[in-house]
Amino acid sequence: MTSAKTNLLRIWKSHSLSIAFLGYLLITIIATTQGLTAGLKVYVPGGRAYIDYNNFRIFKFSFYHLIHNQDIYRLFPDDHWDLYKYSPAFALCFGFLSWMPDIFGLFLWNMINSFCLLAGIRLLPDLSDEKKSFILLFCLLEMLLSIQNTQSNGLMAGLIVLAFAFAERRNYLLSTLCIVFSFYIKIYGALAFVMYLFYPGKLRLFGWSLFWMAFFALIPLVVVSGPQLLFLYNSWWHLLIDDRSASTGVSVMGIMVSWFHLPGAKNWVTLAGIGLFLLPLVQVRRYKELSFRFLYLASMLIWMVIFNHKAESPTYIIVMSGIGIWYWSQQPASMTDRVLLILSFLLITMSVSDLVPAPVRNGFIRPYGIKGVMAIVVWVWIVRQQLFTNSSLKPARR
Repeated sequence: MTSAKTNLLRIWKSHSLSIAFLGYLLITIIATTQGLTAGLKVYVPGGRAYIDYNNFRIFKFSFYHLIHNQDIYRLFPDDHWDLYKYSPAFALCFGFLSWMPDIFGLFLWNMINSFCLLAGIRLLPDLSDEKKSFILLFCLLEMLLSIQNTQSNGLMAGLIVLAFAFAERRNYLLSTLCIVFSFYIKIYGALAFVMYLFYPGKLRLFGWSLFWMAFFALIPLVVVSGPQLLFLYNSWWHLLIDDRSASTGVSVMGIMVSWFHLPGAKNWVTLAGIGLFLLPLVQVRRYKELSFRFLYLASMLIWMVIFNHKAESPTYIIVMSGIGIWYWSQQPASMTDRVLLILSFLLITMSVSDLVPAPVRNGFIRPYGIKGVMAIVVWVWIVRQQLFTNSSLKPARR
């Protein structure tokens, strides 16, 4: 028994990233198969039935609506349920998948989401392969939930982590590309520009950021006219404004409503969250510490969800990525860190699984935003560490 355990440990240490890779490939196959075989789904009582992988269909048809000079931000009930809410540039980029049969396009979309995060974690500096694998496996079930819903959250998490990893390598062209593209998927990606305060060459960072912002803003002109593009940006802007006023999500704002019945505090809560997120930046001397930068990356990933009025359960792959990076980048982790890690896995990932009785899930976990509550607790703890805990990781080379 001891010999077998030793051999398993040796295999894990030698091939931990390969094991994580196989895990992500497996969940991609599972999620794609489930989506293709699930049949139809009704989103409102008495409404029309749509294909189960509806989010993928929204992205797919946004490309066709774009090239046919339609308003991509209105409802298209003959094609899919719900509205398209991303940029014209993302609709254009999705054309690379839209032309494929769904069996291939859906698989590649799920793979992009899974493996973008895997690539980002793989490139993180000064972490062993074993720690990177622990982060990936910690996020595995949450990633499965996200790609089962064919959403873009794995891609969002991966782009932010990749932007950090490329910035650490001073590859500002690719780093800024990742952040700007994340912004053109979900505007909360713009928060990641804060990380550039930590690095030299700010003029280059600004130049590349400006270049990519202009590139993605104008690239739809290859298929639409200038007036049509301006119309689309105006339509997108009004959609985002209306969407924010009507939604709270599994977030701080949602908890303010479900726990304290305070729907009017949304803007104040967001401003308070921004202030608390930026507060640790006063410690300019700690910018050179890799552990401080890791903490900011983790804080950023969690913030993007808990202060997002559209946060849903599948969005929490972004949170779990932040929690995993936070925990495995600390040396050593405290008992409080370990307890929070375990509770995060139980209350964020496992709380919405079939292992929890349906009455508990539907009567307590979901209505009271327990996933959000646990994420908020961890985020506050990370901010505390940023403000009051010294680094134990060696600084990265500047």
